Amino acid sequence: MKTQEIQAIQELLSTPKKIAIIPHRGPDGDAMGSTLAMYHFLLKNHHQPTVISPNEMPHFLEWLPGANTVKTYEKEKAACTKILEEAEVIFTLDFNALHRTGEMETVLSTLKVPLIMIDHHQFPDNYATFTYSDTNFGSTCEMVYNFISFLGKKADIDEKIGTCLYTGILTDSGSFRFPKTTGTTHRIIAELIDLGVQNTVIPTLLFDNSSFGRLQILGRALQNMKIVTEHKTAYTYLTQDELDSFDHVKGDTEGIVNYGLSIKGIIFTAIFIENKDEKIIKISFRSQGDFDVNQFARDHFNGGGHINAAGGKSENSMGDTIRKFEDLVNKLPI
Repeated sequence: MKTQEIQAIQELLSTPKKIAIIPHRGPDGDAMGSTLAMYHFLLKNHHQPTVISPNEMPHFLEWLPGANTVKTYEKEKAACTKILEEAEVIFTLDFNALHRTGEMETVLSTLKVPLIMIDHHQFPDNYATFTYSDTNFGSTCEMVYNFISFLGKKADIDEKIGTCLYTGILTDSGSFRFPKTTGTTHRIIAELIDLGVQNTVIPTLLFDNSSFGRLQILGRALQNMKIVTEHKTAYTYLTQDELDSFDHVKGDTEGIVNYGLSIKGIIFTAIFIENKDEKIIKISFRSQGDFDVNQFARDHFNGGGHINAAGGKSENSMGDTIRKFEDLVNKLPI
């Protein structure tokens, strides 16, 4: 961030304020880690912060410090709207376009207070008063660490804030495997561990607390997997009926898309998940190397994200969506 912007934010936060902190719809570890880290930081600096999530967070993130304070817009629209309208500052973290907040966009787009965006996705919209946007970072949590440091408040980062930051860095880096994991990333992680962050416990809380239903869903997704060997692509799908038969809850499909990349020779993978309530097929894309799934999602499935991780959606049937995907894959030069 520019020195002038940092100074302006320091001045803005120099007196106690009511502050709303917003993650994107369908929040993941980086979204909730960054918003809750910011919540604890602002609380420590005598503000009145509230995290408002557009919809429910996955159950495997409910142990995060402060998760019990998060308001859910879908459940408490009137109360959340009141908080937003009374806020004197709004942070939007881990997204860069207001439509990523779903129904909340209607309220957020009318507010006249300063908005502060911290995000690492491509092509940010121009809605924020202050924008800290950099695609070189693998997670928004790493950027929040920097943001706190920019404000001269690095000493405020304690075990609680560090736990939230560690969670977002861990999940968005694919457990430190993705290309944007740098030496600096590991140095930050080392600092957080020195603060008491339980690096041997957090992965267990995130990845090893599956329900039997989730394992059955994973098994079905692996059974449904198809391979397009000549184009180094794997994909799978889950219908609404399949999800319902295993008592699906939010978060059960998290990470399944990555299994395709574990197959030798595969560099592009996708999962298609039917959501009858929203009347869409939700899609996640992953890749290895130079294949740009962000551009693929933007061009063909009304989505976007990062070069190696992106999402999209289709309003067509599952069959038509997969046929479209197969046709596109057969034309790929990979």
